Amino acid sequence: MPRLLSTAAPALLLASLLALPLRADPFVEAMETAIEAYRDGDLQYAEDELAQAQRLLADMKAQSLAAFLPDPPDGWTREIDTEAASMLGFMGGGVLVKATYSGPSDSFELTLMADNPMVAQLAMMLGNTAMIAQMGGQVERIGRTRFLREDRSLRAIVGNRVLVTAEGTDPDTMIPVIEAMDFRAMENFGG
Repeated sequence: MPRLLSTAAPALLLASLLALPLRADPFVEAMETAIEAYRDGDLQYAEDELAQAQRLLADMKAQSLAAFLPDPPDGWTREIDTEAASMLGFMGGGVLVKATYSGPSDSFELTLMADNPMVAQLAMMLGNTAMIAQMGGQVERIGRTRFLREDRSLRAIVGNRVLVTAEGTDPDTMIPVIEAMDFRAMENFGG
C-alpha cells in the first residue's frame, strides 16, 4: 500500500497545483467585482468596476498597437509616449500610441490612432486620390499602402481603422522607418 501512495503522490500534487489560480488577471478581477457588486445591488460600484475594466482593455489594446511602432534606424533613438492616449476620451475614444524618433540632425513623430470616429472620416478623404490631388498633396505608396505625402508629413489609413501619421521632417527621412511596419498585421490589430 505505501508503494501505491508514493506513485500517486506526484499526480495528486500536480492536480492540486493545477487547481490553484495562476496569476490574477486585473481585467477578469474587475469584471468579477462588477458582477458581484451588481448582484449586491451596489450599481455605482459595479459601474466603477466596469469603467476600470474598460480602461484595462484600452491599455492592453494600446500595448498591442504600440508593437507596430518600428525600431529606430541605426544611430537614432525612439521614445514612446505612454500618455498620448489620455486625450482620446474627449475625441470619441479609441486607441492612440505615439513615438518620437530622434536622429543626429532630425526628429519626427509617428502616431497610430485606431478605432476613433475621426479615423473613419479621414478614411474617405485619404482613400480618394482625386481628393488628395485637390488638397495639393501627392500619393506615396509604401508597400501596398497609399499615403498622402505633404511637405513634412505622411498619412494613411490602414484597414479602415488605423490612422498612421508621420510628421516633423522630410518624408524621405521618415519613409524607411514606415517601411518597417507590418501593415497587413495592423489591419487585424486587436482581433
